[in-house]
Formats: sequence, C-alpha cells, structure tokens
Amino acid sequence: MAYRVREIFASIQGEGIQAGRVAVFLRFAGCNLWSGREEDRATARCRFCDTDFVGGDRHDDAEALAAAVAAAWPGGAEGRLVVVTGGEPALQLDPPLLAALHRAGFSVAIETNGTLPLPDGIDWVCVSPKAGAPLAVTRGDELKLVHPQPGLDPASLEGLAFPHFLLQPLDGPERAANLAAALAYCFDHPRWRLGLQLHKVLGLR
Repeated sequence: MAYRVREIFASIQGEGIQAGRVAVFLRFAGCNLWSGREEDRATARCRFCDTDFVGGDRHDDAEALAAAVAAAWPGGAEGRLVVVTGGEPALQLDPPLLAALHRAGFSVAIETNGTLPLPDGIDWVCVSPKAGAPLAVTRGDELKLVHPQPGLDPASLEGLAFPHFLLQPLDGPERAANLAAALAYCFDHPRWRLGLQLHKVLGLR
C-alpha cells in the first residue's frame, strides 16, 4: 500500500515514560477525530490538537518508507527507535511497514488515540484517550491522558491494562491552570504520574 506521510525527523521523545530518548518521528497524515482544518475544529471529536498533520508526501511501499526513516536516524546501529505518530497512525501503520521497520533495526513505538485496532508486534504502545471517542485499544505500555477534558474523568480509565498512567496538562492559554489541576490530581491519586512535554521546554520539535 502507499503511505501518506506529513514529516519524518529526528528529535528526542518529549513525552511519556521514554522522555529524553533519541528517536525518529514518523508522522502520518490524516486523523479519524479531526480533519486538521481549522474550519472544522469546532465540530471535531478532538478539538485541542496542536499538530499539523495535513498534506505531506506519498511513499509507495513499506520498504521505501522504512528506508526514509533509517536515513533520518542520527546515530549508529544501536538503540534505534521510531515513534509512529500523527494525526492517527493506526489509519496507516500495517504489518508490512512494521516488519520493514523492524528489519531496519528499529524498535517501533506508536502514539495513538486508541480508537482503532493495532497490528500485532508494536514494541511500545502509548494510548491517549479523547473524550467521546470509545477505545478499541485497552491495553498497552502507557496511557497518556491530556487533562482536563470535559466528560473524561481519569478515574474511568484506571481499570485498563496499562502499567503506566500519565496526566499531561492541556497546553494553550489556560496551561498554568491546567498544570495546577493535573498536579493536584496526581497528589490525590498517586497512581498517576505528571507528564510534561520536554521537547517544548527545550525548544525542539
């Protein structure tokens, strides 16, 4: 199959349990919860996304895309990590691409809204639930909840099969208040860990 990719770049993982780790980010175009166009934001199922995932380049097959990811890797053969993101990467990540990335020596992590089934064999699954969007993925490596979201109580997610639960303050004009709310929740519910966007602190992509 052909893949539509918004961008491929090297940076550090800025979020979650693997924060600080060097990675190549493979950002797919497209999402099932928002078109990515500002004129549609008010009616989208996810209205707070701050990522540009519209447009991009076509990659005609899995091997070509895996080669593009490998070309972006800044180091040697050890510790290769690709973070597959979007948009919603589950719309495009498939078994042939997953196999091609593994053959290129990469561990594959995904950052998904969890509303679509995932192929088997992903090495690290991070699910970021969105209010009003039922989850198809109820187990993984970390659950990262942007907080606060009206209609989505963190307590409603604690029965899911994740070893790590992170609460990430919603960015934007109310960020200070959202940070205070997330901190307060973590103090009251220590199962949750505060998640910060390290790449933004450091001025990285």
